[in-house]
Amino acid sequence: MRPSTKDDPLTKKQEAVLKFIEEYQMENGKSPILREMCKKFKYKSDNSILKHLAGLQKKGHITMDGTPRGIGLLPSVREKLHGETGLKLPVLGFIPAGGPVFTEEYINNWVSVDEGMAKNSRDFFLVEVTGNSMIDAGIFEGDLVVVNSKKEPRNGDIVVALVDNQNTLKRFVKEGGKVYLKAENKEYDDIYPLNELTAQGVVTALIRKYQ
Repeated sequence: MRPSTKDDPLTKKQEAVLKFIEEYQMENGKSPILREMCKKFKYKSDNSILKHLAGLQKKGHITMDGTPRGIGLLPSVREKLHGETGLKLPVLGFIPAGGPVFTEEYINNWVSVDEGMAKNSRDFFLVEVTGNSMIDAGIFEGDLVVVNSKKEPRNGDIVVALVDNQNTLKRFVKEGGKVYLKAENKEYDDIYPLNELTAQGVVTALIRKYQ
């Protein structure tokens, strides 16, 4: 039996579920949970919705990561997020080891940015700066940094990194065969990983909100 593809027709119920997901994502910037979908379609059990979601996934119309709101943003939603005000990027909190995950568990907000700051909302995301470890680089608490998750870091780039399961924003340094992170504030020590250091994206722009 050949695998299902997007060329395979959807059932009427699958079409309705997909349309609901699209409308919900556009309105809320995140995906509905099973309970919300059951309420919408008057199902008493999650199994009925799970069956439709499995069908949509097999036919390539949705992706799911197993979290409560783990249905990925639909391509149509990503396209519509390119509005007159620019491109909308997710503001991520914690970024797991596998890289940016655009689900409610990790997204704090969506912010419109100038289209010149990012090519798309698939590879770029925002992080709100906390603390003052980068003030000598002109990056202050409350700033938003634009991060390119696909760009390979070069020596001296400012990166978002996962160090021993902690996210941080620092300068990426390669020296003497070693990789470490450097703060731009003399009161902070350099960070050498105990186990693992993974650069999760390179900072390409900064947005400052003036009160």
